[in-house]
Amino acid sequence: MNQASSGHLLGLIRRGRATTRGELQRVTGLARSTVGSRLEPLLRAGWIRETPGPAESSTGGRPAVRLEFDASHALVLAAVLETRNARVALLDLAGRVIDEQAGPLSIADGPDRALDLLGERFTRLLERNLHRDGVTASRICAAGLSVPGPVDALTRRLVEPPIMPGWGGHPLPERLRAVLAGRLGTDPGLPVLVENDANLMALAEQRHGHPDCAAFLLVKVSTGIGAGMVVDGGLYRGIDGGAGDIGHIRTAEASDAPCMCGSRGCLAAVASGRALAARLTAEGVPTASGSGVRELLAAGHPDAVRLAREAGRVVGDVLATVVTVVNPGVLMLAGDLAGPPFLTGVRELLYRRAMPRTTAHLEVVTSRLGDRAGLIGAAVLLADELYAPGRADERLAVAARARAVGGAASVA
Repeated sequence: MNQASSGHLLGLIRRGRATTRGELQRVTGLARSTVGSRLEPLLRAGWIRETPGPAESSTGGRPAVRLEFDASHALVLAAVLETRNARVALLDLAGRVIDEQAGPLSIADGPDRALDLLGERFTRLLERNLHRDGVTASRICAAGLSVPGPVDALTRRLVEPPIMPGWGGHPLPERLRAVLAGRLGTDPGLPVLVENDANLMALAEQRHGHPDCAAFLLVKVSTGIGAGMVVDGGLYRGIDGGAGDIGHIRTAEASDAPCMCGSRGCLAAVASGRALAARLTAEGVPTASGSGVRELLAAGHPDAVRLAREAGRVVGDVLATVVTVVNPGVLMLAGDLAGPPFLTGVRELLYRRAMPRTTAHLEVVTSRLGDRAGLIGAAVLLADELYAPGRADERLAVAARARAVGGAASVA
């Protein structure tokens, strides 16, 4: 990385490591004139803005001009796919939701049908927000898609997703990009990100609620069970996106319980929302899905409460090992089952099975962002990737060449 580049300075500003020209000089060792020349393309692009700030100590009280990333200069589209529903939203680059819409969508219908439906919903979302606070299709700089399955970080394609038959290997980024270009008139080369749902939720919750936590673990328990990890500020995905797929760890609790992955005795086959819905139905309480279990829990249904606490114990038993390996500062529970009964069950087994040293500094909490976590996480990750130092320098160079030949120079 060029330590003197505009992209490098942008990274320092975005991370809060240097937020005035003087601080940039001190951190980088660059001359004031060099700092000014590196900031100029960032200001021209609208990526940063200057606002009045506190006095700098070195100037004896003269007010310093504060530099900050302007998260409102461009917009992103994001969608969160669940097994039976989908939520779409228009957001800024900080993850502020401008507008959103939720509705039924079955992943069992396959990727092409699902992406077409998402295209229709994105169209309606944009149409009802046109010209509101300057909202236009031209300001959309990227799109993100959250999916309940493992995603290869290089290809952005699902890798053998157990609860999404027919989706593995499908060219989701290319297909969604084409849908958006056809319906909204967005850039045919629009950056499109596809990422595992628990990963995006973990990133959003860590950045917005626990930014100082260097090892953050989120466990989502809905139709399936998965985990997302944020280590030293970035997602930990493993070699091909499989990190955190704890729903397919074998348990001794019910070794014969069939799982959607084709195995038996997986954690998801015993303690997921789908598993609890099946058990409730068998006990005479018809329940179609994990969201149905959530509704019963919200109503205080005794059978749902009992089963949720039992499921929490099973998950807590597995998490005793996970927490020992990862040693997180925060363990967050999210998803349909993440309420008091489930949390109680997790705590019972986790603290009983894990060594006191492992849990001495562990905070066990539930989600703060709720259903919006995946949407916000998509915006956060898109901003991280689009404005990473190297990527930012490339985009600024393209804009500069366009200006040199009299062409369009937008780098939103």
